[in-house]
Amino acid sequence: MKHRTRLERAEQLGVAAIQLAQGQPLRQVATDLGIARSTLRDWCAAGPVSGLPAEVAACLATPAGTRWLHQLVVVMHLIITLRAGAGVRLVCEFLELSGLSAVVGASYGSQYALTVQVQDAVAQQAQAQRSVLAAAMPPRAVTVCEDETFHPDVCLVAIEPVSNFIVLEQYAPDRTAATWTQALATAVDGLSVTVIQGTSDEATALRRHVEKDLGAQHTADLFHGQHEVSKGTSLHLARQVKQAAAAVAAAQQSVDAARAARRAYEAQVPHPRGRPPAFTARIDAAVTDLIRAERAQTRALARQTQAREQIRELGILYHPYDLANGQAQPVARVAARFADVWAHLAHLAEAADLPTRARERLAKAQRLTVQWLATLAFFWGTVQTRVEALDLGPDLEQAVLTHLIPALYVERVAGRRTHAVDRQQLTALSAQLLEPLRQPTHPLQAVAPALRNQIEAVARDCADLFQRSSSCVEGRNGHLSLYHHGSHRLSDRKLAALTALHNFYVRRPDGTTAAERFFGRAHPALFEQVLAHVDLPPPARRKRPRPLKQPALTLVAA
Repeated sequence: MKHRTRLERAEQLGVAAIQLAQGQPLRQVATDLGIARSTLRDWCAAGPVSGLPAEVAACLATPAGTRWLHQLVVVMHLIITLRAGAGVRLVCEFLELSGLSAVVGASYGSQYALTVQVQDAVAQQAQAQRSVLAAAMPPRAVTVCEDETFHPDVCLVAIEPVSNFIVLEQYAPDRTAATWTQALATAVDGLSVTVIQGTSDEATALRRHVEKDLGAQHTADLFHGQHEVSKGTSLHLARQVKQAAAAVAAAQQSVDAARAARRAYEAQVPHPRGRPPAFTARIDAAVTDLIRAERAQTRALARQTQAREQIRELGILYHPYDLANGQAQPVARVAARFADVWAHLAHLAEAADLPTRARERLAKAQRLTVQWLATLAFFWGTVQTRVEALDLGPDLEQAVLTHLIPALYVERVAGRRTHAVDRQQLTALSAQLLEPLRQPTHPLQAVAPALRNQIEAVARDCADLFQRSSSCVEGRNGHLSLYHHGSHRLSDRKLAALTALHNFYVRRPDGTTAAERFFGRAHPALFEQVLAHVDLPPPARRKRPRPLKQPALTLVAA
């Protein structure tokens, strides 16, 4: 007995309806379609679908309606269970409330089997597209941002920050350097990539994995240094500000009390016998205490503001190019600016009398300066090597180093700014640096278009080389934690599906996926591939009424 899918049944029923309307006998139509006459008779005699309007049910019974219903159910699983991180029971509830449970099986078991198919199809189709894209991928030198997350098993995550492509996302028994190296080697197998830089925190295993095993440059995350400074200063300085505010309030109360006492004394008629109290001296002393407390409060507020400014200064100065004018910042200049920041923080710690633990945090953050300066040296050395490999003339090489690469770098920094004013200023600076290169008289406009495109590609790679933050992987870990909270533990199948969606499904405002940006080529839409490999939704089954539960003390007949 041949099993027909819902689509095949809808197609055959549509053909049968046309032939029967033309007056052909039922037996002949069934023979032509290869269907038993009784089966065709049952199909044609099917009554109205309860819970749906007749017009809607008739539409869903057609081939076009069946395909639309298939797409709708797959979309529900893709969006609700994968994109939104909800469970299968919400899909069942949607089917019940929408009335589609009349034509689609809405039980948990049937929909769970379908969501397993969707997850498998997402992961498999993404892997197939990855293999096709990797085969034509040109060799690339990349940076990876790495970190671990726990839900509750150790999950290793590595992302290429420029494209935001997840290179590695899998569970591991531990997070040692050997485990990291083995996992990353497996993840990049088949990809024409060379990891030349790793950005992460200062975990010993990650540093050994990047520096020793990969032989790459390890870049310490700027945020972790700023965070250490914040932890070492913010709480203590905030406490001092609060205490100073309380002292001012108490001193003001003393002044008010002294003045109120003088007014009360003067209001008494007649005045009490004896020498009057020294109200003026008391008020002057209270005012002096108030002024002293207000000065202490001003100093506490100034120290708090200064600490915040120094933390902000770390982010402002740690760039290969000065964001004020776009000029290159040599390592020595950045080192001097770092030294000024640490000197200011040391003076602040002395003035605020910070405890030993706070000073240790400042010292820990200061030790990261060596790593940050090494990253700048790595950046300048790599940029010089890449530009020299183009074999340009002195004028062209100077233009690329002093105008093109700084302009592209400033443009990228502008895209990450949260305030519109900062974005506009940096965008204007980038345009100002590019303006001379766009003039018809500039030597860059005289070179062949192919070489000019190659120069711009190398300049873009150089501008993307400086990666001082691993925020992309931190954000991914936070995103995964939402799914972990709902599922307690993500299965390997669901984790692979979530990784595939991030790389091949989610699109930026420019319409590109992470895979397109990473491989440099477009790929077929993932949803269409998944839809072609997921079965049609199961038909609704007749529900068996559940017997009523009898009360526990029901009288049993003798």
